[in-house]
Amino acid sequence: MESLFAPPIAFVIYIVLVGILSGVGWLLAGPSNPNPTKSSTYASGEAPQPVAAAPGYRPFFKVALFFAILHLGVVVLASGGASSGTALYLIGLMVALVALILG
Repeated sequence: MESLFAPPIAFVIYIVLVGILSGVGWLLAGPSNPNPTKSSTYASGEAPQPVAAAPGYRPFFKVALFFAILHLGVVVLASGGASSGTALYLIGLMVALVALILG
């Protein structure tokens, strides 16, 4: 019974079970009926936009940098004690975030 829990044997058993369940799923699904509606893009019932909303990665990097500065700043603040240095760091963090938002 312990040999069933050995990783290679358990892996083979799981692969066989997945194959059986996948085969049963294919049988239950029935035949496919391809049509243009099934292959079209679905966006909550709305037609897709003709152009990309935000081309490139620049807007993503700006948001990612904002959250990175914010979260790392909170970690640094949480690990330090209450002092004038902490207050100065918090003011610097706020200035950096405002500069990132505006710039």
